[in-house]
Amino acid sequence: MRKKVTVVGAGNVGANCALRIAGKELADVVLVDIVEGVPQGKGLDILQSGPVEGYDVNIVGSNDYGPTANSDIVVITAGFPRKPGMSRDDLLLANYEIVKAATEQAVKHSPNSILILVTNPLDAMCWTAFQVSKFSKNRVIGMAGVLDTARFRTFIAQELEVSVENVTAMVLGGHGDTMVPLARLTSVSGIPLSELMDQATIDRLVDRARNGGAEIVKYLKTGSAYYAPSSAAVEMVESILKDKKKVLPCAAYLEGEYGIKGLFVGVPVKLGARGIEKIFQLRLSADEQAALQKSAAAVQELVDVMKAKMG
Repeated sequence: MRKKVTVVGAGNVGANCALRIAGKELADVVLVDIVEGVPQGKGLDILQSGPVEGYDVNIVGSNDYGPTANSDIVVITAGFPRKPGMSRDDLLLANYEIVKAATEQAVKHSPNSILILVTNPLDAMCWTAFQVSKFSKNRVIGMAGVLDTARFRTFIAQELEVSVENVTAMVLGGHGDTMVPLARLTSVSGIPLSELMDQATIDRLVDRARNGGAEIVKYLKTGSAYYAPSSAAVEMVESILKDKKKVLPCAAYLEGEYGIKGLFVGVPVKLGARGIEKIFQLRLSADEQAALQKSAAAVQELVDVMKAKMG
């Protein structure tokens, strides 16, 4: 029996998720979008790459959730993208409605699925999906840290002219301007970053990673990043479907870990067949803890806005 993944939203992120899942032969894919013809057309196009690329998976597009029944994972990418000058938070209430509707349908058709959220503002959308789905906390996961660390690792590798594969990094906190890249836990083949570059360089790269999404939005003008975000989401999908138990930074529901309660915040987790199988608690310095609390406070503000809306 092949695995099945539903991708909600057939825009740039969603379509690239579908393409990468097919390319790795991880699962059959159902691409869902409200725009008539778009998921069907993109699904058929990806399907027709199969003979050339050498993958045997089925890909269908749909405007309703019927074909998604019994999905193992539902990846929610649907939502309005950021435009230049917009913060992720400007998107909040518009995307709240979209994620709420998508979650309701996902739960109805795939009650045993694991939800992976990609829609921004990410940590707040995870909270929405968690509330609406009533799923256990291990089955609602946000994609942010994998992307943020990928950006950080890219900039470090470029700076040092080394392979990105040798760079490991850790980023905590909310997805956005308050993320907390942990430079002291970042290394190149085990060599601490502090032995390879001075503090000013580290600070510059941290800052660039933090604004990595905004930098791309500025160039594109009419949309936001999608190649790296889809790669990051698919790394999570793969770790779950293959029960790889990769340790990845993801947005997880915290119940007192790191002194944070009732919020989704980016932390290192073990991703396996059951979703989040363990949350790793790192010993943080006072500065790191303060930065993480600030990040959590920013997430709390968004959640409070949505709670008021839900009344």
